[in-house]
Amino acid sequence: MNGPVKISKVLSAMLCCELLVGCAVGPKYHRPTVQTPTTFRDIAPDQQQALAASYADLPWWQVFQDPKLQELIRSALKQNYDVQLTTERINAARSQVTITRSSLFPQVAANADFSGGKAGATQSKVNFLTLAGDAAFQLDLFGRLRRATEAARAELLATEDARQVVILTLVSDLASDYFTLLQLDLQLEITRQTVNTQTDSVKLTQLRLDRGVATKLDVLQAQQVLDTANAQIPDLERAIAQEENAISILVGDYPHDVARGLPLVEQVLPPEVPPGLPSSIIERRPDIRQSEQILIASNAEIGVAKAQFFPQIALTGSGGGSFGRSSAFSNLMASQVGIWSYGAQASQPIFTGGALRGNLRLAKSENQQALIIYRQTIQRAFGEVSDSTKCECASRRRFPTWRKPSESLRCDTRVEPRPTLRFWTGNGHCTALN
Repeated sequence: MNGPVKISKVLSAMLCCELLVGCAVGPKYHRPTVQTPTTFRDIAPDQQQALAASYADLPWWQVFQDPKLQELIRSALKQNYDVQLTTERINAARSQVTITRSSLFPQVAANADFSGGKAGATQSKVNFLTLAGDAAFQLDLFGRLRRATEAARAELLATEDARQVVILTLVSDLASDYFTLLQLDLQLEITRQTVNTQTDSVKLTQLRLDRGVATKLDVLQAQQVLDTANAQIPDLERAIAQEENAISILVGDYPHDVARGLPLVEQVLPPEVPPGLPSSIIERRPDIRQSEQILIASNAEIGVAKAQFFPQIALTGSGGGSFGRSSAFSNLMASQVGIWSYGAQASQPIFTGGALRGNLRLAKSENQQALIIYRQTIQRAFGEVSDSTKCECASRRRFPTWRKPSESLRCDTRVEPRPTLRFWTGNGHCTALN
């Protein structure tokens, strides 16, 4: 009867000790105060009330409505190696949280031992079986394990935010390369039309020279324009191939031809939505959230380093029994042996040659580095938002001008006889056909 009573006392003592784990050394995390602008650049203060909606809230399939581009983005999200790598990093970080968190729980193991033997020819054969269970529990009186778990969780969240950064960058780069490809297609089309037109211009100028109404210089100028246009075609074709290769790699495939959707001049502009409130940029952008989670993890590591200065206490216990059997008896031996034990261990660093203080200074320095990176990330985010807003406004103003060359290429050829007739009569100039 004494065994169960003593075991209950041990469990009660463990519970009482665990109740003392109310404090954890190290600083508690508080989001740093960062002085951010109240408005974005180029946005009037009186328009801030209308900025509750943000362009970042739009899903990418509403921003990019080209069906071929949407197909490329979907393939990239499935096949891109950077996305796959970040997914595996999340799995690794999640496993690390499980490993670190396991130290907060008792560690239980079961042991079995069997032995047998015979001393001599006249001795009976004896077999022994020992079954035992061991338990160990480390008291987290100073929060070392909890701070380590806090750091691991923050690193997991930072890894998840890093994946969002990779996805946003992938979609942005893929869309940028795709529209650059369409722009190069348009430039190549215009250049080829220019070559055709300039070829006619050279012929007309040569005829005018033969009729004595033009000079050799006019022919040379027309030929120079034609040669310049012809020289641009290989460069444009090379640039198109490079863009197709870049898109293929982003999609997670080997270089190949890329199917086009709508031409550049037929693309639908995304809805005009403001960038959102400046105060919400910290919550919206995954790169800022990632840097903050890294800051949280480094802050928790300070607590881990401080807890190393204090004792580490562990409780241990075991229980079981040994059973024997002899060939001289048909039943188990009457004297069965019970085994149980309990104990406590404490470890207090006394002299480490400055390792503990150095570890604490290292943790504080890494925390300051994370804080600097956090503030720097916010600053860069405002700069990127300002650049994107300015670029978006400029693109909307410039987009109608992109249609003009393409529309000119598709003009009815019946308007051409008038300038051509002027060339034949010597009243026009060859550059009118360019």
